[in-house]
Amino acid sequence: MNATIDQTILDRANIWLTGNYNEETKRQVRYMMENDPVSLTDAFYRDLEFGTGGLRGIMGAGTNRMNQYTVGMATQGLANYLRKVYGEQAEIRAAIAFDCRNNNTLFARITADVLSANGIKVFLFEDLRPTPELSFAVRYLKCQTGVVITASHNPREYNGYKVYWNDGGQLITPHDKNVIEEVLRIRSIEDVRFEGNPSLIHTIGEEVDRAFLEKSCQQSLSPEIIRQHHDLKIVYTPIHGTGVRLVPMALKAFGFTNVISVKEQQLVSGDFPTVHSPNPEEGAALGMAIQKAMETGADLVMGTDPDGDRVGVAVRNEKGEFILFNGNQTASLIIYYMLRQWSERKKLTGKEYIAKTIVTTELLKDMASHFGVETFDVLTGFKYIAELIRNLEGQRTYIGGGEESYGYMIGDFVRDKDAVTACCMIAETAAWAASQGKTLTGLLTDIYVWFGFYKEKQISVTKKGKAGAEEIQRMMGQFRETPPEAMDNSRVVRIMDYRSQTEHNRITGEKTPIPLPTSNVLQFFLEDGSKITVRPSGTEPKIKFYFGIRGTLGKAEEFEETDRKLEMRIEAISRSLGLS
Repeated sequence: MNATIDQTILDRANIWLTGNYNEETKRQVRYMMENDPVSLTDAFYRDLEFGTGGLRGIMGAGTNRMNQYTVGMATQGLANYLRKVYGEQAEIRAAIAFDCRNNNTLFARITADVLSANGIKVFLFEDLRPTPELSFAVRYLKCQTGVVITASHNPREYNGYKVYWNDGGQLITPHDKNVIEEVLRIRSIEDVRFEGNPSLIHTIGEEVDRAFLEKSCQQSLSPEIIRQHHDLKIVYTPIHGTGVRLVPMALKAFGFTNVISVKEQQLVSGDFPTVHSPNPEEGAALGMAIQKAMETGADLVMGTDPDGDRVGVAVRNEKGEFILFNGNQTASLIIYYMLRQWSERKKLTGKEYIAKTIVTTELLKDMASHFGVETFDVLTGFKYIAELIRNLEGQRTYIGGGEESYGYMIGDFVRDKDAVTACCMIAETAAWAASQGKTLTGLLTDIYVWFGFYKEKQISVTKKGKAGAEEIQRMMGQFRETPPEAMDNSRVVRIMDYRSQTEHNRITGEKTPIPLPTSNVLQFFLEDGSKITVRPSGTEPKIKFYFGIRGTLGKAEEFEETDRKLEMRIEAISRSLGLS
């Protein structure tokens, strides 16, 4: 069997057989060497990459796997960087949380041990907690860093390790690159201090929960309306994850008294036994919750992903049927409600702003402009919204923000996606709509009538292997060198090239700089207000096309016909780009 395996792979695997690794790890390596050369190659052909967001990979033995040794090496690199940056301080602090995934308590403990072995005071949550609470805890406990063990919505065989800085946001420049450099310097587990210092590890739990929930409740804008509609029937599912305790607690604290659980999905499990994927972007993940809502006559369905930072929503339409909202639609409802309330309650002073990622619907910007509120666009990733908030702190007031991939952040007490508070704000928006005799679908239709009908869709084209990667780069090159003049008979009036950080106004000919970090993304804005974004995926062999099409909705009764026409427009533009 060994003859079929590259010698370099065998040499790397043999280090794990002869080194200071535990017997279970060695057993797994021996099994792969004797029976599974494909798995052995994948497990050892490289080191698991510590990227700008941390680690993410399949669990198991090997240098390219999530295990106690790769976690330990990553943590030692982080500790070394913390000592360099904060070495003169009397105390360095770190907060650690973990979600429901298999091996998470082990990986969290390894992280705590290594940090404490390096003289860093550790605050370790007693049990699983949502990622937004970890972000909150970093600032609440005055920590210099935070780590959450999670693979978000990835399949059950994955796990991950996300690092946060002292503002509660994920690592950004220069800390992301600097931590990576330190991690790369750890070449062996012999470089890792695994023996923890118990006196430096402190268990945290209910105190932080209470503080988090208090801040969450402070985001409520209409407590009197919640009191009137406190019995709004809500079905909530944590999909086996961290929302199981805190989301119902938060909804209750807001004032909602009729929250219905999905018993089968209350089970905390990294195996996610009732779903193929614990991803609330996929309709099937909310299937059981929708069924429960149909049985109980509920009005609203919400489901959060395993680490509680994203939420999917299903609501009844005007026919009483349950439909799924996409991330842009949910963000539009939340932001409209908040803007409306801030305006009616005389809270707007001219210094407020919202934030969204560049691929998120332009409807948010149109609504904010109507209320005299500025919109800031950032690159994909909530760490950039956190950076924006930090840079504007004390100067401007952040209201809220979101991204198309089901992440929302209400207020600035958390510096990452927060499905806990988002669930409460979605429910409050539904109560406010009910106070006007409307459903959330009815409210969304009204928004489309007032501001324009925005319809979004994403199409991903997979190009595998080296040849595929080269083809994706050729496609991006062609779009840059010969950008389209028009799409479906609507002129391209503005081009945003985030790699060259240049905005080109085709009407005036003016070129202006884009004040954002460089990124391999192109955006084409059409004369009718539509937006088409093209970007290669950073994690998959895909090139992604984001369509944001704008139309006019004269009245609510024309919704279905207008929706059909916009879908046809997306198909026409897709064909013009050679995608179908």
